Amino acid sequence: MAILTHGSKAPDFSLTDQYGNTIRLSDYQGRWVVLYFYPKDMTPGCTQEACSFRDMHADFEREGVVVLGVSADSVQSHRQFADKYELPFPLLADVDHTVSAAYGAWRKKQMYGKEFWGVDRITYLIAPDGTVYHVFTKVKPVSHADEVLTAIRQAKRHG
Repeated sequence: MAILTHGSKAPDFSLTDQYGNTIRLSDYQGRWVVLYFYPKDMTPGCTQEACSFRDMHADFEREGVVVLGVSADSVQSHRQFADKYELPFPLLADVDHTVSAAYGAWRKKQMYGKEFWGVDRITYLIAPDGTVYHVFTKVKPVSHADEVLTAIRQAKRHG
């Protein structure tokens, strides 16, 4: 599937987080949601990105924003990742890639001359009405949370 664009209806989903809870996008209707897709737990870039969201989590909460991380890793892998880095937000296990595909994040990738399918680093800022407000495709893991928070604050100002 293609990457969703501004104004698209964000597809609802139901996934399990690192503690075995069922999380649905529709549970957060009326709130801003940061839905960030990342390739793999415990890898350098993904750890940087997750820790930047962790370090700014209080800022996101003050803005009333929900942060949800999604990868194809298992619930158990997410639990170890969240525990090791004290991540205060849900990490969702999309092991069959259904949600990643619906959001255009399940893509053919290349590394070391080999092609494979995997989760692309892409973030959606979903508005309270359930539509895509902004899509981040050129994600720099270390500064991404700050970039997303800035976009949320601008969106709220322009209401």
